[in-house]
This record gives sequence, C-alpha cells and structure tokens, in this order.
Amino acid sequence: MKKKKILIVTECFYPEEFKINDIALSWKKKGYDVDVLTMVPTYPQSIVFDGFENKLYQKNVWNDINIYRVKAVTGYRESLFKKLLKYFTFMILGSFISLKIGKKYDYIFGFDVGALTGMVPAILVNKFYNKPVTLWIQDVWPDSVYAYGFKKTKILEFFLNGFVKFVYRNTTNFAISSKGFHDKILPYIDVEKTIQYSPNWADEFNRNLELFQFSEDKKVHFTFAGNVGKVQNLDNIITSFGSLSWEYLIKVQLNIIGDGSELDNLKSIVKNNNYKNIVFWGKQPRDEMYKYFKASNFLIVSLVDKPIFSLTVPAKVQTYIAASKPILAVINGDAADIIKENNLGFVAKPTDIEEINNIFRKATDVNENESLAFSKNCDTLTKTTFDKDNIINNLLDLLVRSR
Repeated sequence: MKKKKILIVTECFYPEEFKINDIALSWKKKGYDVDVLTMVPTYPQSIVFDGFENKLYQKNVWNDINIYRVKAVTGYRESLFKKLLKYFTFMILGSFISLKIGKKYDYIFGFDVGALTGMVPAILVNKFYNKPVTLWIQDVWPDSVYAYGFKKTKILEFFLNGFVKFVYRNTTNFAISSKGFHDKILPYIDVEKTIQYSPNWADEFNRNLELFQFSEDKKVHFTFAGNVGKVQNLDNIITSFGSLSWEYLIKVQLNIIGDGSELDNLKSIVKNNNYKNIVFWGKQPRDEMYKYFKASNFLIVSLVDKPIFSLTVPAKVQTYIAASKPILAVINGDAADIIKENNLGFVAKPTDIEEINNIFRKATDVNENESLAFSKNCDTLTKTTFDKDNIINNLLDLLVRSR
C-alpha cells in the first residue's frame, strides 16, 4: 500500500527547538512520508545557524524527512521592519515552493506558531490542488497584531479581518493550543468546522544532570526561564520582588535564565534601583534546563495584561508542570485557570504589584507539605491532559479525518 504523504508548513523547524520536530518524527515512524517546508534556521538569535547557507532555496534531509528551506531575513530581533520582512518573505517564497511541490501530498499540516502569514503557503495548496489543510494554532490573529503594539485603525482592521477570513475559510479543520482560541476563530469561518483542543505538551528532561545550586546560602529560589521580551512582564516581576521587605528578601533569590530584547533594560532596572538578590544567568542549553528547575522552589510564568494573552497558555507552563515544581503564575486567563483549578501554585494579576509581592511572600512561607501537594498535582496533569504521545496521536487523527 502506498504511503500517505504529509507536508508540514512551519516557519521554524530543526535544528530550531520547536515541538513540530517531535511531530514530524512521530508521524514518520508511524509510516507516513513526511516533508517540511520551512526557512533557513535563525531563531532565536536572528542569525543563520552554523552549517547552513542562507540561499534563496535549498533542500536537505534530516532523519529521512525532506526539508525544503527558503531564504530567511536575519537581524529581526532588534528591528520591527526586518521582523515584518521576515514574515512576508516566508509567505512569498514559501508560496512559490508549496505550489511547486504541493500537488503530490495527501495532507497539509500548518504549525501556526508565529504570524498567520506563514500559513499562506499551506492555504494555497488547498486553493489550487484541493488538498485538506489542518492548522495547529498557537497564536490568534488579528488580536496578537494589536497586542504587539499596532494601532487598531479602521483600515488595518479591514485588511486584517479580510486576511484572517481568507486563511481560516480555506482551512479544513483546526487544532488549538488554548481553549480560549475557540471563540476567536468562529467569527472568521463561514461553515461549521472541527476545532480540537490540542495543548502543547511538556518538554522531556535529562534528569541525570549534575546537581546545581543557585547560591551557597539556603534560600527560596524563584526562577523565570525563557525569552526575555516585552510581553513577559518581567519589569513588574522585578519591581515586586525588589520591593519585598528585608525580612523576606534575605530568604529569597530571583533567578532569570534566558536572553531577549528586554534583557539590558531589566538589568538597568535592577542596577538603578539597587535591587538585591536578583541574578541574571543568561541563556542556557535547553537540554540542561532540568538542573535549574530542580534547584528552584518555584518557577515563574508571566505575561503582560492584554486580552490576547489571557487566551494564551505559554508552552513553558507545561514544561514547568513536567518539572514537578510549584508555579508562580503572574498571568490572566487560561493559564491562570490551569494553575488555580489544579492547585499547582499561586496566581497574581500581571498589573498588580502588591498582589505579585504578596504571592512572593506566600510562596516563601510555604511549608513542605504544601509544596509537595503542588508537585504531586503537577505529576498528575503531566500524565493526563499534557501527555505528549496522546496529543501527537490526536493531531494525526484530526489531520487524516480532514479528507
């Protein structure tokens, strides 16, 4: 029997570290022919990875998966113009390639991890060759466009709404990483379509790493790990932590692991205010993160207070849960609900400095039994809702049902 062919369309793929890599490998092992249309790898440093040339078009192979790559715009980390140019470059170049190769595939799977423009190459295969398209949505348009600072004018709203309708109405079915996305999709589709909840799963850890200590003194360690950008709300985290009374401050340490556009600004805030016990550890290898999680008492997830982010469950939530550590969630919406409903830690509103300060104090005073209960609840959730194999299998089932 001839193998069914799947084309995955994604702006990011191996060696960039995204969950779509695991999906492609899993589906390949299940007997499908899997190919990928993506860009030359540049994320997150916005420079081309070693071993790659930034050609207009190239093809390479990874674990028997054909990868079709188009040229990537670099330098987008510090430039909004280049970031927008990056999105449109993939949309245009990717569309040429998808129209060239798309006819031979049985299914098209779009990993919608960034700008919705990146899904146009998948949609065009549907339009021209009548191939079913499943999108796994990690971010919703047009809400996220406004959330990142674009002013909501009538002209922009008209074009964005028209574009989103074009993409969604030419999508066969949807998987959503957050339940809150469901109602955001409905206004843009003209007929009833399957919208399946498929959350991100937790990263797998190397649990055999050497022991790590953030400090020589025994302290309660709060750790944020990930992208250090504007939407992560770390300025409020730092301000709240820095304003702890000395009674608490001598017992605690705030660790920030990661890199991003706001790192220098945050360091300046700490220096200018003479905040104590806040340590920046820089970007650390992904496969070594478990040792930092294990050395922490609480892990922090935080996003700014904007409507779109109340619908978003950052992938780090599941990663933190898998680490079996209590969580400090400075966030609204779906992510906050997961923490509260499953008793995984403490929650505060992103804009309420006093409330954030209060949960730092509550977490510092937690006893061993309370901490253990948080961790056990994390283990339960990892084995059920956020089980990796179940999620990948459910995505495949949704994809093959699209014909």
